[in-house]
Order: sequence, then structure tokens, then C-alpha cells
Amino acid sequence: MLGLFFVFSAILAVMTVFSTLSWAWLFSSNGLVFLISLLDLMLLPKREDLSFNRKIPEELERGIAYSVQIEIANASTKSCEIRLIDGLPQSFRAPFPLEESVEAQQTSVLSYQVTAPVRGKYDISKLFIRYRSIFGLWEKQMATVIKQNVKVIPDLTETKRYLESPQRFLLHEGTEIKKQHAVTGEFAQIRNYVIGDDPRKINWRQTAKLQQIMTNEYQPEHGKYVTILIDCGRMMGAELKTGNRLEKSLEAAVTTAAAALDNGDYVAVLAFSSGIQQFIPPDKGMKHLQKILQTIYNLNVEASEANYSAAFNYLSASLKKRSLILLFSDIQTFLYEDTVLHHLKRLRQRHLFLMIGIEDEIILKATQRVPDSTKTAMVKSIAQQQIQFKKRKKTNWEKQGLSMVEAKEEHLTSTAVSRYIRTMNEELL
Repeated sequence: MLGLFFVFSAILAVMTVFSTLSWAWLFSSNGLVFLISLLDLMLLPKREDLSFNRKIPEELERGIAYSVQIEIANASTKSCEIRLIDGLPQSFRAPFPLEESVEAQQTSVLSYQVTAPVRGKYDISKLFIRYRSIFGLWEKQMATVIKQNVKVIPDLTETKRYLESPQRFLLHEGTEIKKQHAVTGEFAQIRNYVIGDDPRKINWRQTAKLQQIMTNEYQPEHGKYVTILIDCGRMMGAELKTGNRLEKSLEAAVTTAAAALDNGDYVAVLAFSSGIQQFIPPDKGMKHLQKILQTIYNLNVEASEANYSAAFNYLSASLKKRSLILLFSDIQTFLYEDTVLHHLKRLRQRHLFLMIGIEDEIILKATQRVPDSTKTAMVKSIAQQQIQFKKRKKTNWEKQGLSMVEAKEEHLTSTAVSRYIRTMNEELL
């Protein structure tokens, strides 16, 4: 409309200068054009004739793109052009504004992709709309309230892959589920003997009956107890290629819990930092996985250091049966906690302990640098010193039955699951 007025006024101004047209006629002509433009305003639907509805999943996995639909219903007899922006949290990523033509007495659907990179619970309420008529001289804006709650949970891609095919998942990650080393566990089935099977498992009765070698297949006993500890202290906020250490630890913990529950074991989860944040008592069944997920999805890194002693004391009082304790934490920080060793020795008398951490790629890259300057040589020397310190400490702890393992961030989940499976297959519990 401003462009139209500018062109029309410029033409009238030139005519006024070079002719006998009066300035009064100029202003009255502009006023007439303005009144005519009001006809375009009358072609706009009323606010109450437009209704909106948002369809968004109640749960979004972190970093995964989801489709959101906005239904626009036009009850008036006038069509319009609509631009809108959804009132999503600032951390959400979506392509705004969206544009759509809505015909008279019709319903249109706008669809867009949204990605949530930060876990948590979010409230979504307002929808901001601007709409104009066909000629586009006037535009109205409005905001409608559509209150909805959305949870952003950890990325469950690896969990789903494991539940679909455990063997394929671990082989894809470069790990293989190991066979049991002894004739222990629960009897599962009788199958054909293959190279590599334990000869002690051969079923001679079925072999003689079928005239081919048959073997008994056993599976680990169900009903074992697995306790997952998740460190939410300051060092777990260190950024990685995708997310931070806590994000990767949560994804690995959920997948390990799914593997244990799928195997019929009991799973308990304890999240801690300077104090106890969440504790989920042991239970079995895949329904328990949903309870775990709904409890830990909103965990955040705290600015304080992790209090390992408080976590181990809490476990000692809470765990009544022998359990496999999986601690997801930063090994470098943990090794400096000399006071923890006393608590772990007491815990080790009843339980099996395994700590899983993520390799520090910055230190590893520093050890591989060429010392082309004094500063580079000093950095490389300190990095090598840190690695040697970690090796000595890990050896000392492992001599006392406290296992520790580090993995690359992309292999953390497969390492945790394979360690759990190996422990169960070897009947260490």
C-alpha cells in the first residue's frame, strides 16, 4: 500500500507542478485512494473466523527431526494469505515464518520440521499469525493460545537398534556377543552343532536319534540385578562432537537398561552430583524402561563436583542383593578421588563394579602432535604424563577388583552393552 501511495503521489505532484492542479486536489485525491484501499481491508476475514490447531508429538527425541502440523480453518467467505510463527522455545530449530493460502470456508494444513537439541520439559502456548487479503494492501496480526506440553527425551536410536537385533547392533559397532564359557545358565533349546561350540554341550541322545550332532544351548539365568549410576557433576558437561558427556552417558545407560530388562533382569538407576538427584528402585519388565526414561530425561549437569562417597553410601543402604554396578562418569576425575577407594572396597565385597567413561580426545591428539616448538613439546609432555598417571591408577584399582574401561563417544553404548552381556555370560554375578 505504501508503494502504491508513493507512485500515485509522485504522479500527482508532477502534475501539480507543471499544471494548474491545486495542492488541495492532490491531498483529496490521496484521501480518496486511501478510502478505496479500505475496500481491500473489508475483504479480510474477521479474527473470530480463523481457528488454529497444533499437532505435535508429546515426546521428542533429542536431535531428531519431527513433523508438526498446524491446521488452519477459515469459516468466512473470504480467502486470505497467512504467515505464521509458532511460539516454540528458543532452543528449538524450525524454519519460520510459514506461508499458506487459505481459501474461503476451507481448512488448510501447514507442516514443518522441528528439532529439539536440549532435553527437558517445555510449555508451548502462543501461535503468532499475520494475514492479508488477495491484493495485499492491508495486513492484520493476531496471537492465539494453544497450550501444550512437550518432553524432549534422550536420543533412543541406539536403543531401538539394539532391541531390533542385539547381535547386528553389536557387530555393527565392532563388538560380538561372546558365547558362554561353561555349561551354566538356563536351558534354551537344542540346535545343530556348529564349529566353535563347546563339546560338553553336545546332546548325545538327540545326536543318536537324528543321526547328526546336536547341542544344547543355554542362556544366562534371568533375574539378576543391574544398577546404573549416572554422574551429573561438573565434568560431565564437557562438550563432545555431538552433545556432552552426560548426553552420551544417558543414551548408553538407557540402552544398557533396555538390554537388561529385555533379558529379564532387574534394573535400578541412580543419578547423582553433589547429592542424590534421582533413584529408581530395581524392577523388571520393559514397562520399567518407560519409568526410567520419564525419571531421568530431565537430568542436567550441575556446576558442583560429583560426590561419589554419598552415592556409594546410598547404594550400600539401598541394594539388598548382589548387583552389577555400572558407573558412567569421567575416569580422569574419578581417579583423583582417593577417599572413594575405601567405600568401593566395602561395596566390592557384595557387588560387582564396572566404571565406563569416554576417552578424552583432546589429550590423545596432544600426545600425537609433532613437537615443533617449545610450547607444543610442553603440551605433549603434560598430555603423556596424564595418560601414564591414568594407566597407573587404573592398574592399581583393577588389582582390587574394580574394573574401568574407556571408549570413544560413538562406541560408548556398544561398549556398555557388550560388557553387561559378557558379565552375564560368564556368570560373574
